[in-house]
Amino acid sequence: MKKFSIAASLLVSTFIPALALLSQASLADTISQEMKADPNAFHCEFLENAPDQHVVVVGDTLWSISGQFLKHPWCWPQVWGINKDQISNPHWIYPGQIVYFDRAAGRLRLGTPIGGTPAPNYGGGKASGDLRLEPQTRTQNLASNAITSIANSVIEPFLSQPLVVGEKELNEAPRIVATQEGRVVVGKGDRAYVRGDLKGGTSFQVFRPAKPLKDPGTGKVIGYEAVYLGTIKLVRAAADPIEAHTFSVANAKEEMGIGDRLLPSPPTPLINYMPHAPLQPMAARIVSIYEGVSHAGQNQIVSINRGRSDGVDVGTVLQLFRFGTVVADPTDHNKAIKLPDEEYGDLFVFRVFDNISYALIMDVRDSAQVGDLAKSPE
Repeated sequence: MKKFSIAASLLVSTFIPALALLSQASLADTISQEMKADPNAFHCEFLENAPDQHVVVVGDTLWSISGQFLKHPWCWPQVWGINKDQISNPHWIYPGQIVYFDRAAGRLRLGTPIGGTPAPNYGGGKASGDLRLEPQTRTQNLASNAITSIANSVIEPFLSQPLVVGEKELNEAPRIVATQEGRVVVGKGDRAYVRGDLKGGTSFQVFRPAKPLKDPGTGKVIGYEAVYLGTIKLVRAAADPIEAHTFSVANAKEEMGIGDRLLPSPPTPLINYMPHAPLQPMAARIVSIYEGVSHAGQNQIVSINRGRSDGVDVGTVLQLFRFGTVVADPTDHNKAIKLPDEEYGDLFVFRVFDNISYALIMDVRDSAQVGDLAKSPE
């Protein structure tokens, strides 16, 4: 996989206002058409120069292995005959095993040639000379030797840290109202005093409300990306409604202070990274790029304006498109004409909120920008 440096944007601002109107109309038509598409019509193809086999090594991922055989690495469950209902029963794949390309059957298989030395049977399942590859991995123990679907080191901090909250959740969150000995900020081991309904919780993440996230299409605020500050644990619950709860700072990524908010700490993630097209036709837009930069490349994190309420789930894969610019046709009296939208990579959704999702940029051939289109694979 290649990393691409950030390229400067080419801004076209010399054409008449009608061009902008044409671009907006095209955007609306594009999204409308994509919402009518069949998300299950994607055809998974092998590369013409795909190798006959690949020996699994430490550092491999299912995505990277599949990229050696398939034009679109994310569709490996399709060529391995895996369905979404099987992900709770994973078949682990380990370094030292061999992936074979069965060209006649159009399948990938895990095993050894007839008469060869059997591959290690790490998973405890039935051993044979030719096994169908069913690598429905589940991120349960990161210390395991089994390979994972994607590079966990890239997304692990994002599984519980940054936070996206809605306006109602933000307003109702408990908040720090005082600190130990009136300090301006508190750190690990310090006391903090909290007001609000804990709803029986004892362990909380502390966050600071940051920028609002706006839908690129409507301009409406669809959530708030919060800055993760650390965690605090309950020492003593308030004995009276007018009394504050007493907390101790368990760990601090950044300094905490009065006004910072609390949310219950999420459970340890147990996520099945089964890549798949959306279960329903979908067209989304990039809302923001993590850390506030304007362009993003390989293995960077973006948020999109679709979430749980839109049918997005963990493992959803979308293709990235740059909207075609509107230009003047010099062969026809400079009439406005829109160039085609250009596909340039994939997004892999790994964390989902109500109206927003976090996704990892995969296999890009250009830099991603806020406002770019992410839609069901073609």
